[in-house]
Amino acid sequence: MFKNFLYALLSLIILPYISNAQPTSKIAPKREFRGVWIATLSNIDWPSRPGLSVDQQKQELIGILERHKSQGLNAILLQVRPAADAFYGKGREPWSQWLMGKQGLAPAGGYDPLEFAIKEAHFRGMELHAWFNPYRASMNSVTPLSAEHITKKHPEWFFTYGGKKQFDPGIPEVREYITQVILDVVKNYDVDGIHFDDYFYPYPIEGQRINDGDTFYKNPNNFSNIKDWRRNNVDLLIKMVDDSVHHYKKYVKFGISPFGIWRNKYEDPEGSASSGLSNYAELYADSRKWVKEGWVDYINPQIYFTFTRKVAPFGVLLDWWSNNAYGRHVYIGQGAYLVNSRAELAWRNLSEIPNQIRKVRESSRIQGSVFFSSKSLSTVARAVGDSLKVDLYKYPALPPQMPWLDETPPNQPLALTADALKDGVHLKWLMPTKATDGETASGFVVYRFVEGEKISILDPKNILKISFDNYLTFIDTTTESGKRYSYLVTALDRLKNESEPSGPVGVEIPMAKED
Repeated sequence: MFKNFLYALLSLIILPYISNAQPTSKIAPKREFRGVWIATLSNIDWPSRPGLSVDQQKQELIGILERHKSQGLNAILLQVRPAADAFYGKGREPWSQWLMGKQGLAPAGGYDPLEFAIKEAHFRGMELHAWFNPYRASMNSVTPLSAEHITKKHPEWFFTYGGKKQFDPGIPEVREYITQVILDVVKNYDVDGIHFDDYFYPYPIEGQRINDGDTFYKNPNNFSNIKDWRRNNVDLLIKMVDDSVHHYKKYVKFGISPFGIWRNKYEDPEGSASSGLSNYAELYADSRKWVKEGWVDYINPQIYFTFTRKVAPFGVLLDWWSNNAYGRHVYIGQGAYLVNSRAELAWRNLSEIPNQIRKVRESSRIQGSVFFSSKSLSTVARAVGDSLKVDLYKYPALPPQMPWLDETPPNQPLALTADALKDGVHLKWLMPTKATDGETASGFVVYRFVEGEKISILDPKNILKISFDNYLTFIDTTTESGKRYSYLVTALDRLKNESEPSGPVGVEIPMAKED
């Protein structure tokens, strides 16, 4: 993710007192994708080191999720397969070396990191996207690999480049294997999304060549040009994964985070006004095609540049992706790890990333941001994390809707009640009846309004709690004595379509008795 830069310089339904329309304000949108990558490769973000106990791993992850929740983030992109290994138990690949210190060594007590991460993220109103590196199989030639590692079982599936073993994407059995690895997670875990990073064919290294001539000879697929053939190999995998994921679970999103430049204008008139490394030419990844063909639900280009970067200005690439969204979601990958770095003087400006977020919000065809990486928001980019918390992401947001996957909202929760007790206002409700698509609720949003305040679910400042669990109670412990409040509760389905609200239900908080 971060190393690539080394290689390239309603209709509205209105009730008398309730509105369910989406807000038009760009200051605090109610729908916005606010993601962060949690990298497990080489213990970049989590766990802090290999071999931690189960309790230590859990506490670290809870701390990370709590921090990001306080910063207003609503999506975690957790790296679950860094190098043909796994941070989950219900699959075909060995446990990752970055988990317990040795590849293939299972954590104690039946603990499953992915299962735990999903549960904790959903409780906090955060989506969990399982992040896969599709083609990397090893980081070097020194670290011992498990006897169960796929490089041991099928050495003919790989070529070595830059000292790392890479899957050969031109082999049909490789594409099938990678798809099945991903389906292990889709079938066995309650993930919200499947996510690929930017590593397809390897980033160019001077003096290195991709050793796939024999594969091209055996499986040419009617191509005579090896570069076009390589791009097609990647296309075949993307299409296969998209079809397979949605076959098993229609609501699981599929997204890819490519390098920020598709093609430069000097290479293609439809490219961007930039002059850096391109996905198309150097990585054999036709990233725009995947969006254009509808093979991804979102594209997440890594625009790890400043506004003043001459070869690839942030604003230029942002506008290009906005104009090439083809009705799919675009989330901008932002380089929090570069803040305060020497890479460019502009990164010393603490307003650079906040200004990038404001620029993102100016486009109606871009739906949010993802930050690399988790640790950066509390270290080098701590000021950015603070800006998110107190300003840009001050109020909660729901992930944007994907009508091409599902646009049927759930029915509203039933029988909402509110009781003012000593420890807070106790809210209770019942599950909604099934909607026309057979779904009930996979989450809820609790809204609160002070007496005299307009009751509308448009404004995110009135959101008290978002959870992607099917809990049916909530205790509001933040009320003030003597005040009157009204509460609403809405239901969410798996794709975060929101129901009409149940309520409002009013309650008066008794005056506190003097001792």
